Amino acid sequence: MPASHLNQIIAALPLQRGATEPLFRQLYAAIKAAILDGRMSPGMQLPPTRDFCRLLAVSRQTVLNAYALLTAEGYLDGAVGRGTFVSRDVPLSVPVAAPAGKLDAPGLLRPLSARGQGVVAAMRQVAFHRGPLRAFRVGMPRIDHFPFDVWNRLEARRWRRPDHQFGYSDPAGYLPLRELLCVYLKASRGVQCTPQQIVITSGSQQALFMLSTILLAPGDSAWMESPGYRGASGPLRAAGARVFPVPVDAQGLDVAYGVAHCPQAKLAYVTPSHQMPLGVSMSLPRRLALLAWAAHNKAWLVEDDYDSEYRYSGAPLASLQSLDRDGCVVYVGTLSKVLFPGLRLGYMVAPPALAEALVQAKAVMDRHTAIVPQMALADFIAEGHFGRHIRRTRDSNAERRDQLVRGLAHELDDQLACGPADSGLELCAYFRAGHDEETVSRAGLERGIELRPLGHYADPDAGAACATPPGLLLGFAAIPPAEMQHGLLELGRLLRGR
Repeated sequence: MPASHLNQIIAALPLQRGATEPLFRQLYAAIKAAILDGRMSPGMQLPPTRDFCRLLAVSRQTVLNAYALLTAEGYLDGAVGRGTFVSRDVPLSVPVAAPAGKLDAPGLLRPLSARGQGVVAAMRQVAFHRGPLRAFRVGMPRIDHFPFDVWNRLEARRWRRPDHQFGYSDPAGYLPLRELLCVYLKASRGVQCTPQQIVITSGSQQALFMLSTILLAPGDSAWMESPGYRGASGPLRAAGARVFPVPVDAQGLDVAYGVAHCPQAKLAYVTPSHQMPLGVSMSLPRRLALLAWAAHNKAWLVEDDYDSEYRYSGAPLASLQSLDRDGCVVYVGTLSKVLFPGLRLGYMVAPPALAEALVQAKAVMDRHTAIVPQMALADFIAEGHFGRHIRRTRDSNAERRDQLVRGLAHELDDQLACGPADSGLELCAYFRAGHDEETVSRAGLERGIELRPLGHYADPDAGAACATPPGLLLGFAAIPPAEMQHGLLELGRLLRGR
């Protein structure tokens, strides 16, 4: 290549003076790009550093630093008295990385694997919260009730006293926390377990993904409540399972339907204490029938007890796990609904024979959940803050539940019929008149309120047997009274066409 042409290439190298990135890093990147895209070919001799300085009006040290970095990475060869050359080991044709912001251009990325495509497709069905809190957002606890000052103090205390626990720790989780959870779950939910059966996870969503991956082979069938929690059907589908929708009625999952139409299922996902989204509780005969089916067919039952702490009338219901005598129930719990979602702490209680496999799976997935939040939570429980927070939040939720129920009866009794409202963070309401769920939901957003259609929770492959009357799921726990009243007024105007 003529020297004049090489000088033109060098003079055109892009440098932004005054940028936060040092000039030598910019020069390094520019020369590297010129080598990779063929403007500077293998074996080409570069000008002496003094000439390079003159062409670009930069200091000699800038050029020396860039040359040194390029030589260390194998792009340049050089020796004193011989000159600096583009390495002959650099291939003539090297793909250049896509510019920032262009990675989604068609054809640039290799296709995802079949499993990867399944993960993406499955999670597209899951709703994510966006924007400021407003009536009637579902699945949100009352965060402003949480004693963050206490939590900050407990975490700060742990940070001030680092010990061996700050290295890699047990994939199963912080042992004192598992011991405390064991006592709590036995007293509050009747769960029978030892600390060795508990695995701490990064939220219940990780637990559901782990269980779907470990317990099911691609093509295995799994029962899924319909309507049901999309955050559970997503991991099942991502694992390659054939999700079989089973209808839900006033007694919970229709076990007889599942046995009649898909007896070969290897797993059933259930929310027996407070069905998501209909709010019903599974009757004792149904629970016993489900356990009998699982024991006979050597199937797994995943019990998601996602908001069991919030029951507003009557004694707390015992868990399905407390009735298990055959080691088929995996109990999944979350602390997102009790403390705050950003904490990302959950847990599994596995049958003894399964626990070690889940610990190993946890180690493969992310080694272990962050240790300091686990330590802080253990202190939070041990010092009594956890119990006080649950009692205070339960009372607050009950007040807001009462406001919503009264408001629906007063403002919208001619339009909506309430479903069960004795527990949880939301309640379902069925249309008395003919309304299209999606149309109402979109109109609600235009009026500044969130209205989750019950149809959102229906399995897209479910047949008429799983049909649910049209309605809405309305969250109340996180909604301040004034916002609740505003939401009720807007919902009334919307349904009456005003």
